Amino acid sequence: MIPAPAGSSTDLNSSESTSTKSPSVILVGVDFGLPHFDGELEELGLLALTAGYTVADRVSCKRRAPDPALFVGSGKVEEIKLLAQSTGASEILFDQALSPAQQRNLEQYLGLPVNDRTLLILEIFAQRARSHEGKLQVELARLQYLSTRLVRRWSHLERQSGGIGMRGGPGEKQIELDRRLISDAIKRTKERLGKVKKQRATQRRQRERRDAFNISLVGYTNAGKSSLFNGLVKARAYAADQLFATLDTTTRQLYLGEAGRSVSLSDTVGFIRNLPHGLVDAFAATLQEAVDADLLLHVVDASNPAYPEQIASVMEVLKDIGADQIPQILVFNKLDAMDPAAVPAFLADLMELDGQSVPRIYVSARSGLGLPELRGMLAQRVVSQIDEVDDMHPADQGSLNGIENTQL
Repeated sequence: MIPAPAGSSTDLNSSESTSTKSPSVILVGVDFGLPHFDGELEELGLLALTAGYTVADRVSCKRRAPDPALFVGSGKVEEIKLLAQSTGASEILFDQALSPAQQRNLEQYLGLPVNDRTLLILEIFAQRARSHEGKLQVELARLQYLSTRLVRRWSHLERQSGGIGMRGGPGEKQIELDRRLISDAIKRTKERLGKVKKQRATQRRQRERRDAFNISLVGYTNAGKSSLFNGLVKARAYAADQLFATLDTTTRQLYLGEAGRSVSLSDTVGFIRNLPHGLVDAFAATLQEAVDADLLLHVVDASNPAYPEQIASVMEVLKDIGADQIPQILVFNKLDAMDPAAVPAFLADLMELDGQSVPRIYVSARSGLGLPELRGMLAQRVVSQIDEVDDMHPADQGSLNGIENTQL
């Protein structure tokens, strides 16, 4: 589970706890006046449920800026403490990232473990990773996160000394040992990940020599990427109505009869707002599938009213990894779950995305509605991009490539 609070021991080589208990947590979010504040903490609640927690209660408040010591004011901390006592909550989860000092101070004041959104996402990734590469990436991200917590949360040990001042006492030796263990573990994990990256690079070069055309599915978590992947290639990749159901990249061949050829289709990890930068860095090898793609299928949950914000979050991560200039097709999924009044008259149209006109198509991966039209769109796009590969600029989004709108 999530690393224990200050003062408890952490075995870097041990496996995660297999406790079957479902801890009860209180969710806390602070509105700093930024756009798209999740006042109901719905997404944090889904993350908590995905990680195996039960939500005891939710607390929201407004502030101009974070309190340097407690993130929220002392009055709000007292309110959280009383709420935890009345509900029997065993942990507090903040929707924003906490500094090590804030986390330590809150734990001392509340007498309970306090963690933030970053660590919660890391916990989910640790639970879900299945492949060797995925586990290595999660391990690296968690080690990097833990390294700052070890140094800063245990900083009081640095002042301890023993003997006559000639050597540090047990406290100083312990923190030095912790630092070295973390540093060595990070180094080993990076080396192992480097080997995985080389293997992936070799596989990509082999695909390039075979004149392979690579398509990657990207999108916000729980947008239905894996369901769409299964619908297109008739695979049985794991798909579930939960956040981060897919962490490991899966690649299959997709035959496009109209193009007279097969393409490589990859299902990648879902994105989320405020994705920890450590995870973006640690998952560089997996996200490299998106960077090296010839075409991105940007999957959007059309039934979610917050889809514009989710699209913006995905685009932000794509920019971070250098994949924002790759041609895209917006696939508005979950057509069957949309409000009937919002269902479009046509399956295919154009949408403005970062100043470009991008093809958009509505589908339902669950029912199969729109999938034949999507396959036809992909076939024409593949033929078009291959014909223009020598002089095409990656920022040119083109048009619908001659595909006529299909009325519902």
